[in-house]
Amino acid sequence: MTWHTLYGPEPLPVRIPIHFDAAGNPNGWGSPSSLLELAAVAVVLYLGISLTARFPSAFNFPAQVTAENRPRLEALALDMIAWVKMEMICIFAWIQWFTIKVARQGKGALPPVLLPICFVALFGITVWYIVAMRRAARAGLGS
Repeated sequence: MTWHTLYGPEPLPVRIPIHFDAAGNPNGWGSPSSLLELAAVAVVLYLGISLTARFPSAFNFPAQVTAENRPRLEALALDMIAWVKMEMICIFAWIQWFTIKVARQGKGALPPVLLPICFVALFGITVWYIVAMRRAARAGLGS
């Protein structure tokens, strides 16, 4: 999306919004190349999380880890990481899409529901997996 926007047939204006206030209104401006920075941050975060996922034995779990429940806890943690990565990429894509839309229209704002949806999605999946890990640990202790 970034590449097509910057080098595609419909160029962006010289000045695009690069920051939005809490209400979603643009309050910072920059060049279209700042979209590359947003994409770079998304890639660095994605790769950093992917690298972390390669070492599940080093994770800090929300439950007591035993030899019996470790495989299940690690599997749940890796599932959670996959969901968080997917949500993060969707959030960055959504922000970039709205930034491009506002830049091309010359007016507009990010939708006010963007931030709450992002928080609910990220915290919701995290809480769901913490509960699942605690249940898995308890099930392992009861055997």
